Amino acid sequence: MTWSRALKEATRSGLTIERAKLTPLIAIRGTVGVAVVLGLCLWRGNPALAVSSAFGAFSAGIVTFQRSMRPRPVLALAVAGALAISTFLGYLAAAHVVWFVLLLTGWTLLAGMAWAIGPVSGLVGTQTVAIMLITVTLPTSVLGALEHAALIACGGLVQAALIVLFPVRPWGIQRDTLADALAAEADYARRLRHDPVAPFDPAPLMDARAAATVTPRQARRRPVQLHGPRGLAERVRPVLASLADPVVGAPLEGPERDRARELLGAAATVLDAVAHAVRHARPVRLPPEAMAALEVPASGPMLRGPARRTAYRLISLLADAVELTDEPVEATRPTTEAERGHLLRPSVPRLVPVALRALRREARWSSHVLRHALRVAAVAAAGYLLGAALHFGHGYWAPLASVMVMRPDFAQTYSRGVARFAGTVVGVTLAGALMALAHPGAYVSAALALLCVFLMYLLMRTGFSVTSACIAAYVVFLLGIVGAGWEQTVQERLVLTLVGGVLAMLSYALFPAWETPRLRDRLADWLTTNGRYALAVVDGYARPAERRPRQVREALLDARAARAAWEATEARAEKEPVRHRGLPLGGAHAASAALATMGRVTMILEAHPPDRDARPSPGAAAFAAALRPALDRAARAVRDGEAMDWGEPHAAWERWSAEGEHEGVAVRATELLLDALDDLAEALPPDP
Repeated sequence: MTWSRALKEATRSGLTIERAKLTPLIAIRGTVGVAVVLGLCLWRGNPALAVSSAFGAFSAGIVTFQRSMRPRPVLALAVAGALAISTFLGYLAAAHVVWFVLLLTGWTLLAGMAWAIGPVSGLVGTQTVAIMLITVTLPTSVLGALEHAALIACGGLVQAALIVLFPVRPWGIQRDTLADALAAEADYARRLRHDPVAPFDPAPLMDARAAATVTPRQARRRPVQLHGPRGLAERVRPVLASLADPVVGAPLEGPERDRARELLGAAATVLDAVAHAVRHARPVRLPPEAMAALEVPASGPMLRGPARRTAYRLISLLADAVELTDEPVEATRPTTEAERGHLLRPSVPRLVPVALRALRREARWSSHVLRHALRVAAVAAAGYLLGAALHFGHGYWAPLASVMVMRPDFAQTYSRGVARFAGTVVGVTLAGALMALAHPGAYVSAALALLCVFLMYLLMRTGFSVTSACIAAYVVFLLGIVGAGWEQTVQERLVLTLVGGVLAMLSYALFPAWETPRLRDRLADWLTTNGRYALAVVDGYARPAERRPRQVREALLDARAARAAWEATEARAEKEPVRHRGLPLGGAHAASAALATMGRVTMILEAHPPDRDARPSPGAAAFAAALRPALDRAARAVRDGEAMDWGEPHAAWERWSAEGEHEGVAVRATELLLDALDDLAEALPPDP
């Protein structure tokens, strides 16, 4: 993609306003938290302190709106503590330019590295840099620093207290995430009726697993509707694919295919009903047509062989899903040993070593997180010095604008930069015009600022340009509380926001961290994890008595994570102004389709496991022994741009097929697996 096209796409993305589900009650609760802090400071007669201290409650409210499975009060308290520390340190160094620049650079570097832990941690780090920049305009006594840090922390405490006292739809995110996974399964079943090899995006199931990972306190309070349906959704997906597949399921035409379509349609109806019940905490309501379709016809079973076994299993799983979801919502049950071992989220203190390991993994020159941290630290220091040299009253707005728009990838940084400037123009223009015409007093300005806060919380998910407009107007009204002239505020805000945006965009152009060169590595990782998943399933046929479902499950989760990493890298690479380096986008799409097919075929094979007392399969053992080294060589070939050779697995499969063993499903599924690997080799020819 050329630079002109990349900038055009970034501009279009930044100015896009999306329709989103609004949550007015939650927006009101967050606004009340800001109002409490702002009102208390005004009541004490200190407008300047009111303006700055409201930032704690404001930022805590922003973080609690993020898509995190952590309890909302914990997020509010975490951001309050981080903001208080940042405020105190900024106070101590604000009087000395050199010391403050050094502190700002080091703190911003650490805040940039916080993106290695997760997006919410990265956002919290960004907020701490913002409050540190704001403190340079405030008194610098140690007593004042402690007082202001306490007020900042108080803002987060107020938000956390309001969340506890006035819960709005508790477990709402967990319910929505699980319902989305079930709805995705229902959509998959409908698509399989018309396309037997339709693709499935595992992202909803990954989100549902993240939502099912809870803290010990959450595990004791979790509604019963959130316990079982996720595991059932995981087991239903391969059964749906196995029933629809024309090779191992129902034939492509004829009465069996009609019966398979009828079952898939009924499964979609049941899964949608379960999703609706989970989302709204209501009993499951099923239409009688769906229940009739899930019964065995009076004339007897119409499906034969593996398809019949798959149909019986599908009916059983759907019945379990309805039964689990129909239990009283108020009921609770103790956490099982499996959940205690694998689905308990560590407490905040136990996250420290996890965070340190994440930071160590990204402490390398090729890391896009480290490059982002270096980039944002340099821009923050340069923007602060440049803002001070321009002799504006609020020079910190330049680095503030840079820090707020910068993200680890190119597309987000540029689109957010455009959205920030456009939103700022709209916000300061409207707010400045209102200030010029009405000349509101301190309390009216505070009320208008709270209105902007409410609109920002309400419309946060519609687009960054809308959020920026609300924040810009909020700042104009806040400065109106202390009597700052609106004319100067508008001029400063526009100029310094433009300067900060330009610095952010220029930094990425001069010191980029492109995702395009990482495409081959991500693809090789996905091939490796897919191969481990396939080998774990095939080993179950080779040694049924030693079959380990736990190993298969872990391999599947690794394959999903690798696929998600590949898709994220591919999506970013498509928006970068970089020519392909050994992996054109056409070949990348074809390779992605081949690996997705490989995962689907393995999933179908997993849906037909042999009994533990079944006879071991020498053919499966030989096929696994030939496939394992071939996968290792193929992963190296993908990274190095060399040719892949699947000759040995093909020869092993031909011997296995010629033996005429009883595992017909395994033989047919592994043939499809080899076809997918051949498609991968064709999609990635060796480099000249």
